[in-house]
Amino acid sequence: MQYNSSLSMWYTFGIMAFVVLLTPIFYETLTFLLGVKCFLPNNHLVWEATRPISDCGFCRNVDGPLILKNMSREELAPYAYSTLPIVIKNAVSHWPATSLLSLEMLKEIYGRYPEALDEGCHFLNFHSDLKSIRDVFNMSPERANLSVGSTWYVGFSNCHLGVLEELRKLYGRPHFLPIDAELSNIDYVFLGYEQGAYMHLDYIHRLMWQAQLKGNKSWILAPTPECDHVCQSFSFYVEPGDAVLVDTRIWYHGTSIPKGQFALTIQSEYS
Repeated sequence: MQYNSSLSMWYTFGIMAFVVLLTPIFYETLTFLLGVKCFLPNNHLVWEATRPISDCGFCRNVDGPLILKNMSREELAPYAYSTLPIVIKNAVSHWPATSLLSLEMLKEIYGRYPEALDEGCHFLNFHSDLKSIRDVFNMSPERANLSVGSTWYVGFSNCHLGVLEELRKLYGRPHFLPIDAELSNIDYVFLGYEQGAYMHLDYIHRLMWQAQLKGNKSWILAPTPECDHVCQSFSFYVEPGDAVLVDTRIWYHGTSIPKGQFALTIQSEYS
């Protein structure tokens, strides 16, 4: 009996020591993995699991976007901070970016600021095999125009001040936004073919505007799962020169581009 008691004591002590030793190792490993983009891309799984439950009022009785003609900020004011998706036709068709901005021009601009390629700006490869801005600019002309290879679509932020200043020479502050709206210091570029962005929420702090510069794009919006019983999904189509305002923090959204077309958009935030 004494032998069994001693054995049990040592067994219990061994388990406790094992737990004490492995707990910090497990914690450090989990912390590391959560920070690795390849393990949990941008921690979207964590964000989705911890996001607040939606108030379904944002999507109830909404079956499509509000489509408006190009308008002034005074005319848009009643809708500027609405959760209702909005398409403003021909809102940015006067921007030089609609005719000048291209993959080649982006490559030239970044070529003047090579350090921007290593700046650590946010990069989204979606379904493509391109893993960085450098990969995008290193594509052969044939791959870039989809003559060879698989389709591609990416997005990346302009967090380098020099690049941002050069790009903003091609487009200004959206004239339809409220004059007192606070704009982001970071813009995003989305470009590529066909597949577009998969369905997702944006875990950002402000409302989003997106300017369609080249190509056409189809959007699909869906309510959060807890609102499926009272709300519906819908899709809409935008053309070059159109602007889109969607609260992408509460609307699941995805995009696609007609086969063979190249699309390029600029996106940013406001509050």
